[in-house]
Amino acid sequence: MDFKILVINPGSTSTKISLFVNKKELFQKSQFHDAPVLLQFPHVNGQVPFRYQVILDMLKEEGVDPSDIDVFVGRGGSACTQPSGVTIIDQKLYDDTEAAVGGSEHAAKLGVMLAWRFAQNYHKPAYTLNPTNVDEYCDYARLTGIRGLYRTPHSHVLNPKAVAEAHAESIGKRYEDCNFIVGHIDGGVTVSTHYHGKMIDGTMGADGDGPFAPTRIGSVPVLELLDYLETHPLDDVRRMCSRSGGFVSLFGTSNSDTVHALVEQGDKKATLVWNTMIYQICKSIGEMSAVLCGKVDAILLTGGLMRFDDITEGIKERCGWIAPIYVYPGEMEQEAMAFPVLKVLRGEAEAITYSGKNVWQGFEGMDL
Repeated sequence: MDFKILVINPGSTSTKISLFVNKKELFQKSQFHDAPVLLQFPHVNGQVPFRYQVILDMLKEEGVDPSDIDVFVGRGGSACTQPSGVTIIDQKLYDDTEAAVGGSEHAAKLGVMLAWRFAQNYHKPAYTLNPTNVDEYCDYARLTGIRGLYRTPHSHVLNPKAVAEAHAESIGKRYEDCNFIVGHIDGGVTVSTHYHGKMIDGTMGADGDGPFAPTRIGSVPVLELLDYLETHPLDDVRRMCSRSGGFVSLFGTSNSDTVHALVEQGDKKATLVWNTMIYQICKSIGEMSAVLCGKVDAILLTGGLMRFDDITEGIKERCGWIAPIYVYPGEMEQEAMAFPVLKVLRGEAEAITYSGKNVWQGFEGMDL
């Protein structure tokens, strides 16, 4: 039996869709959204009608009737933390995603919300896979110096895991037998540690952690941020963590092509900002190499910004001594969502039902 699978992949600067028939991708379409367009919506949830119409328009351009699609698959995030794997989108997952009970407002959450809306409107099933809130952290990655305050995984998961699995296969190994550092470098930037098939640590890009990016502030000293908050609204700072920081704050645009064009023209400000972003990515890679005690099989670089060769060269210059570096420009997210769902549809694998509870329930027997 053939299954038509629509993959919905909203990012911080784009909406991407792919239509598959089984494993054959019939088409892939993407629309870039500059920050001023998306910042018209005070809250991420407010983008749902806008992005829903964008998807309808793209399907119409391809002559596709949504009612002919068998299943809708969307990126996810913002709910309670979840295990990796295919998860059924149901009312509980939709509600928790909409309410961001997991504490992170990332555009990936729109994938669940859009897939659910399509599924409800056309009476079809919906799934998500490896959302931004997958929790495979080791305990050392959770604890902070404030009692009762923990680091909760909010990161790129879908593409880093797909790239890591693909690279392991390319060298004749299993993902579960390898140690990788994966840098997802796009509108948001995260660097994650993959130890024997688990993402045991990583930067939390939409939470004010790690390198700054086209739409994100990255790590900022706490006292400096508290001083900043004395004269700036809290909601503005929250938006800057995931939507209006980084290039948007510094240049008024999230368009990396615009900023890089200035770099090529020798603009001093653009050059400083661009090279600082690379510098901060390298710092995070070095940090994650320490997590693996220096036993790193490869550093894998992926995401839309890897179309710029100077990012690769900058990382090789500072981090090439750690491990071999491999570049996977763009991402593998579309097939990474479609193929596992196809296995579920064929009865070859089972999907997870969202529990509504965090994977990690605290340090047992310890007052932390």
